[in-house]
Amino acid sequence: MKMNVEVGGSTFTATLANNEAAGALAERMAEGPLTIQMSDYAGFEKVGSLGASLPTDNHQTTTQAGDIVLYQGNQIVIFYGSNSWSYTRLGKIDDLSGWEEALGNGDVTVTFSLGD
Repeated sequence: MKMNVEVGGSTFTATLANNEAAGALAERMAEGPLTIQMSDYAGFEKVGSLGASLPTDNHQTTTQAGDIVLYQGNQIVIFYGSNSWSYTRLGKIDDLSGWEEALGNGDVTVTFSLGD
């Protein structure tokens, strides 16, 4: 299943993970796009509240640019760098061309929606 991630005037396509959390996220997006204010954290990720909890299946993971994960059940995290922590995988950006530039510096507004 595909998801669109719109940030900084650019839209990226992501492939959703095959797990319960990604399925729950897809159900929420089926009701309409999710627009989330995301804060920059430590110069390698953007973090924002989903406003509700999703099912978790946390595993120790070393993330890469383009990874989209769930943190603490109710925070969505998108990476433009790498980190090692316990997350539930939600998806991954398919093509990273322009990804880091679109995220820019500081806080961003990101809209997640179901793809084609």
